[in-house]
Amino acid sequence: MPAFTYQKCSDLSQAMKWLAEDKDTFLLAGGTDLLVGIRGGKFKARQVADIKDIEELKILKEDQKGITIGAGVTLNEIAQFEPVQKNVPILAEGCNSIGTYSVRNRATLVGNICNASPAADTAAPLYCLGAIVKIAGPGGERQVGIEDFFTGPGQSALKAGELVTAILIPKPYPQGKGVYKKASRTRSVDLATVGVAVQRWGQEVRIALGAVAPTPVRASSVEKAINEENVTDAAQAASLVEKDISPISDLRGSREYRYHISKVLVRRGLEETEEVCS
Repeated sequence: MPAFTYQKCSDLSQAMKWLAEDKDTFLLAGGTDLLVGIRGGKFKARQVADIKDIEELKILKEDQKGITIGAGVTLNEIAQFEPVQKNVPILAEGCNSIGTYSVRNRATLVGNICNASPAADTAAPLYCLGAIVKIAGPGGERQVGIEDFFTGPGQSALKAGELVTAILIPKPYPQGKGVYKKASRTRSVDLATVGVAVQRWGQEVRIALGAVAPTPVRASSVEKAINEENVTDAAQAASLVEKDISPISDLRGSREYRYHISKVLVRRGLEETEEVCS
């Protein structure tokens, strides 16, 4: 492990100060991506700032705006939070698909999106839920829609000195069932070869995919066929997903396999959610 300086942040302003002063400062919440990245040489950290004990980043609540999830809240805490299980269980499915139970006791939702991997398991459910990313930095606070947060592989909308403080799942919540389908090399503890979220909103549907483009993407062609053109055949609608994705070949799967399994998982998601809604 390369050497770095470890600092514990007492409050949010201190974390932002250290980020602004040194571009080689990295934030530690769960550390499940960060420490692996430092060890492997992906991240060149001169300083690691521990934000785990900042109280305002531990917020997990539901109010009139929706569900707010702080940057320090773990995946297991989210998946076990009753308002998530009741109102947006698709997010709990995405959280539970990551790693092992012990990893999920450390890993955070905010860390999963800030890593900005196209294969982030929580991204597709968040796309379907219209999540809002809350950001703080030298210029004050701002909010970004989740689809604008991912800008490229490993790249996000965060500017120098900024950090994500929370994610908001806004009301109204979806009326209908949502599912997250994941294809990977092993049943668990593996990155997604393809990840598909399908969320029903009454008679309409939202669909998002991960690991099939430089960022997570919405399956707009499939959504249009179902929501606007009244296509009812799941296989026919799912076949259109190839218009929305641009997968590559890598160690987890070939480009051709990703095209194929994307159609399979979208079809399965449509069929599973339609059975409940019909």
